[in-house]
Amino acid sequence: MPTKYIFVSGGVISGLGKGIASASIAFLLKSAGFSVTLIKCENYLNIDAGTINPIEHGDPFLCEDGTEADMDIGTYEKFLDKDMHRYNFVTMGQIYKVVIDRERRFEYNGEDVEAIPHITNEIIDRINNAARLDNADIIVIELGGTVGEYQNMFYYEAARLLTLKHPGNVLHVHVSYLPTPPHLGEPKTKPTQQSVRALNTLGIQPDFIIARSEKPLDKRRRDRFSLFCNILAENVISSPDAASVYEVPLQYFQQRLLQKITQKLSLADSQPDLSAWEDLVTKIKSKKSHNITIAIVGKYFATGEYQLRDSYAALMDAIDHAAWANYAFVKTVWVDAQKVEKEGIEKFVVGIDGLIVPIGWGVRGAEGMSAAAGFARDHKIPYLGLCYGMQLAVVSFARDVIGWKKANTTENDKDTPQPVIHLMPAQKEIMTRRAYGGTMRLGAWQAKVKKGTRAWEIYSKYDCALDTKTGLTSERHRHRYEFNDKFISDFEKNGLVISARSVVENLAEIVELPKETHPFYLGTQGHPEYKSRPLRPHPIFLEFISACIHASRH
Repeated sequence: MPTKYIFVSGGVISGLGKGIASASIAFLLKSAGFSVTLIKCENYLNIDAGTINPIEHGDPFLCEDGTEADMDIGTYEKFLDKDMHRYNFVTMGQIYKVVIDRERRFEYNGEDVEAIPHITNEIIDRINNAARLDNADIIVIELGGTVGEYQNMFYYEAARLLTLKHPGNVLHVHVSYLPTPPHLGEPKTKPTQQSVRALNTLGIQPDFIIARSEKPLDKRRRDRFSLFCNILAENVISSPDAASVYEVPLQYFQQRLLQKITQKLSLADSQPDLSAWEDLVTKIKSKKSHNITIAIVGKYFATGEYQLRDSYAALMDAIDHAAWANYAFVKTVWVDAQKVEKEGIEKFVVGIDGLIVPIGWGVRGAEGMSAAAGFARDHKIPYLGLCYGMQLAVVSFARDVIGWKKANTTENDKDTPQPVIHLMPAQKEIMTRRAYGGTMRLGAWQAKVKKGTRAWEIYSKYDCALDTKTGLTSERHRHRYEFNDKFISDFEKNGLVISARSVVENLAEIVELPKETHPFYLGTQGHPEYKSRPLRPHPIFLEFISACIHASRH
């Protein structure tokens, strides 16, 4: 059958949940037996999200193939339980660069290169390429930003052209916001009316409006949309705030959005099996058997006077997935590592059951994160170090246990006498060229896990995580600095265990303390948080949460 296209646009404000809406639509279609994929079209001129501060645009999501993408790509993976790739993620920077590079190579044969059709053609080619590479009958295209912004105009023009070329095979879903001013007490439709009007000026009429609001939509609001937005009232989908984003597909299904989409696209009507997803939502909302508190000592929490969950979105999701599987309620305490440097760690970790030091870069806050790793080690608090958290646990161990008071990572002290974490030779040349974007150790790397270690016990407990015949597992990576094997014997003599090494270059991947000396102390150079799924929580997080539950009882 011809490829079907579903464009998802946004209106009124950013951060509405277009990624959730796109993933939910794709999830319902996949559950109904259709082959479906997604693509995210970002407005910024960055080639990827790797060089963007997580406070600016949220936690970059890391794919298996090393793509550093928008965190909506992570949402797609979690909802579809399917890996996304570089062709599922497009930025305006990629589009401009490809077109300009082609012009420089004379591939346009002397033609004057213009935004339309050359930019729009490249966008359309990217969309079709994603569908082809994923063998998808249906592709859901999420348009970044909100309608009316100049940054995304060419995406909308590409959507209009596809609609024109493929009548009957293109749908437009507009996600918009209904504010409820406290002094009025009712949701207002005018902002969405204006948003749809802006969409109309671009030659696009939405087939569906997904109305985001605090409470469910009433008949009056649907009728107003129908009257002013030229849309049938039954095609306005209510999307009120939910306790969990994983409820959203069920909200849509209950309003027959799946059936309406298949009818409009002339697809076979099929009933999806949503039982596993319904069980997940029941588990999320059920009364929990355990209550635990976990401190996260990091450096990307604040934006002005506000705190951002999105700076560590993948980590927070992985904690949630593992907590639900363990029937635990997790309270997270966010600790600014710079405050730890000034005031000490003790006051920030009173009553905690576990401690995480996540990804990070550079010297700011590093001493605070290292102090947190040392505190968890000395006080037998379950500890999980992720990437930088693994490296700083090594630094802390070198200083406090081995006695090398000036040990450090060369990222923060190039003249340290004990460079226990150092830059790989291949990365040194890259750094001298200041070639930062896309040049780290990125994507999936295999590692061999050592038998008899805690890492082996964790991974082997779950069939999908470890090949017990070869001892191989795989995690996604995003870093430049590595454990310095020059000092390996000193660490091992003092009790630190290297429990996994990479297949390529034999690099230290996981460090840990034995069960006999610590209830749970593990640092991984990889990023298990990027592989966690709601129906398949990552083993490391499952066991960390379990250790925190055990700690809370004692």
